[in-house]
Amino acid sequence: MANQYVDMDSLKYLLYDIHGFEDVLNQEHFADYDREAVDMFLTSVKDFSDQKLYPTFQDMDKHAARFEDGKIIVPPVVETVMKEGGELGLISACFSFEDGGLQMPLTAMTAAYYIMDAANNHLPGYLGLTQGAAELIVEFGSEELKAKYTPKMLTGDWAGTMCLTEPQAGSSLSDITTSATPSDDGSYKIKGQKIFISGGDHEYVDNVVHLVLARIDGAPAGTKGISLFVVPKNKIQDDASLTSNDVITAGDFQKMGQKGYCTTHLIFGEQDDCQGWLVGEPNQGLKYMFLMMNGARIAVGRGGAGICTAAYYASLEYAKERPQGRRLSAKGTKDVNQEQTLIINHPDVRRMLLLQKAISEGSLSLVTLTSIYADLYQTVTDPEEKEKYYLLLELLTPICKTYPSEDGMRSINNGLQVLGGYGFCSEYILQQYYRDIRIFSIYEGTTGIQSLDLLGRKVAMKGGKALMLLANEMKETMKDASTYDDLKPYAAKLGAKLQLTQDVLGHLSQFAMKGDYERYIADATIFMEFFSKVVISWLWLQMATHSKHALVTANMDYSEEFYNAKIHTMKFYFKYELSRTSSLAEILKDQDVLTIPNEEEVFA
Repeated sequence: MANQYVDMDSLKYLLYDIHGFEDVLNQEHFADYDREAVDMFLTSVKDFSDQKLYPTFQDMDKHAARFEDGKIIVPPVVETVMKEGGELGLISACFSFEDGGLQMPLTAMTAAYYIMDAANNHLPGYLGLTQGAAELIVEFGSEELKAKYTPKMLTGDWAGTMCLTEPQAGSSLSDITTSATPSDDGSYKIKGQKIFISGGDHEYVDNVVHLVLARIDGAPAGTKGISLFVVPKNKIQDDASLTSNDVITAGDFQKMGQKGYCTTHLIFGEQDDCQGWLVGEPNQGLKYMFLMMNGARIAVGRGGAGICTAAYYASLEYAKERPQGRRLSAKGTKDVNQEQTLIINHPDVRRMLLLQKAISEGSLSLVTLTSIYADLYQTVTDPEEKEKYYLLLELLTPICKTYPSEDGMRSINNGLQVLGGYGFCSEYILQQYYRDIRIFSIYEGTTGIQSLDLLGRKVAMKGGKALMLLANEMKETMKDASTYDDLKPYAAKLGAKLQLTQDVLGHLSQFAMKGDYERYIADATIFMEFFSKVVISWLWLQMATHSKHALVTANMDYSEEFYNAKIHTMKFYFKYELSRTSSLAEILKDQDVLTIPNEEEVFA
């Protein structure tokens, strides 16, 4: 395995220098934290990851979670992570003091989990889903539910899950059939099945608290009739003992990646004895779940960024150690009498490594900024500022979930190519990263769903105000970059792509205005790819502009090489990635309609 899986300098550079995380720390809600306190927390998480997570990464792939004798068996390190992670505050950190938490910014937690994702992406989900389930109870549940369930969840003694997907419904939540029948004692009898439940059951916690979407008898059809319930694996008796709640684990899905992260099939109420307790109001379950979804989608993007970062450093280490071939002379020939050169000296290998660097660091920048918008939206009091951060958060969240997942795969694919034949061999780690990241474009809504959300909802929010606010942020960066002669051409390129974005949306919006919404969103995934590259280019221009300023003023917290590398990578991204938006725009503006069903059979 590689010796390095994350770069703490780049992480802190993005937090403090590029995205101004200290503006978040200056909010009254986070008065107990400063940069020193956050850095100490991140250092402790890095130590924890070095000692407990990273050394078990490959072993979790070889000894996968499995269903055996009616139980889910997971690697023993899961117990370590739940217990020690709970002690470190990795579940409770973002909860308020009143709710038993540490009242830490989401951005700090995102940075901490990014380190863990890079170290061993099979493990953070056990903690993160417990945190997400507890958050739903705290946010919408009664005081009784909060007192009964969340204390042991926040310490890692109990786990938590979110149960949405059903065999017959998939992503179409309007078609779920899990039922909830009222009982005289105020509880509900829950009956149904849920699939693909991450962290759904294992032997290292005393209880698993499931947050289940179900339909109360007689509720309206579709998403308007869905309610949210707390359904524990084991019921809590008056003496605090636990008894079975008729929640059966029917199996564990065996996957191509993330094999140490169990993914269960659960059956509720097979013996007609499964109790659930309503969270909040009836028929509001999907609304509650989706109010928490921004955090979940940021978490998926964070995981993609972490995995492709670790893969980049593994590729880089190999390229610096592997001799093969010789460099061409000025005459275009090779001197076979020369010693072989390291493959990092070959231009095509450098291109692939630079693509990995550009995607991984660009992804981290996007995830960091989106987290900061989330923190500021939650804590600022000025209504105009609050709306600004809300709109920016809504616009960036589907991109934040999608870009690190999709382009993270591209990044690792290039890493496999750097290793050549060895990249395809299980002895080397790249193939595991490639398998592990594949699920991230499916988690929490597929790329197609995120793309429909971006183009179909977020771009048009408040008459396009979110897009205008983001464009203003980009223009500020372009203005700053233009003060440096060598960056001015890149600012102009980004400006041209902003105009191209308007041209594309102008073309597509005509279909929406005519009521032809299917045509408007038919190529939403292409638009996601197009706009993501524009956004990441902006973030790279931010890094290059700050780096240039640091070099010119000699006000440097890092080495000259560090800053020059940021500028070089920005230039690489503009040349090799931003330029691709022209062909994507051509697709988006093409008049041919080839994917909308009609009477012709095209799959004959």
